[in-house]
Amino acid sequence: QVQLAESGGGLVQAGGSLRLSCAASGRTFATYYMGWFRQAPGKEREFVASISRRGGSSYYADSVKGRFAISRDNAKNTAYLQMNSLKPEDTAVYYCAADPSITYPYYTSTSNYNYWGQGTQVTVSS
Repeated sequence: QVQLAESGGGLVQAGGSLRLSCAASGRTFATYYMGWFRQAPGKEREFVASISRRGGSSYYADSVKGRFAISRDNAKNTAYLQMNSLKPEDTAVYYCAADPSITYPYYTSTSNYNYWGQGTQVTVSS
């Protein structure tokens, strides 16, 4: 099993940047496929980005492509989400998720991830 803890959320003005971190417990972090999701009030949780186990492949939702970057440091058991050019519509609770069994192209579905963090709030003011 793995436990996940997000950090780095906060309030930022439109056009600003934030970097979210997802710290994982355990010594098998490198065996987990990692994803970032977000959930705005009144909306379903949606896929944001994902990264393969060794970091060689990453995928993004169209809404964040070119503005967000996902990465991971397996030596530090941590995944990151760098968010640039933030927009008010990026406001949401951001969650990291992990699973050892995901393969392409099933990385966008919340149901395929068995481990979730508690979430971190990101608020973008206009």
